[in-house]
Amino acid sequence: MTSLTEVATAWLEAWNAHDMDAIMSHYDDEIEFYSPIIVRINNDPAGRIKGKAALRSYFERALAAYPELHFELYHILEGINSLVLYYKSVNNSLSAEMMVLNEKGLIAQVRAHYKPMS
Repeated sequence: MTSLTEVATAWLEAWNAHDMDAIMSHYDDEIEFYSPIIVRINNDPAGRIKGKAALRSYFERALAAYPELHFELYHILEGINSLVLYYKSVNNSLSAEMMVLNEKGLIAQVRAHYKPMS
């Protein structure tokens, strides 16, 4: 079984490489994803995406909107079948992303949080 730190590291490497197939390999087909950026990118006030195909489409739009995207990891916090990644994100904002993994070791739910750096 892969450790939570290994999952987090592989996730970060996939994002920094802008490798969509590698990014999507971490998510379950029934992923439920919440983010304030969804509100902006998808023009959806609920800020929620359900399902891997919809998430891929959103990620593709997000990468197009932020072509210089690069995440700088600060901390990985491990929980019970979950982790929180704390990192510098788009537009130099701080991000804390809580991920819940299912029994297959795939990300089943995400709650993303952002704060502009002062």
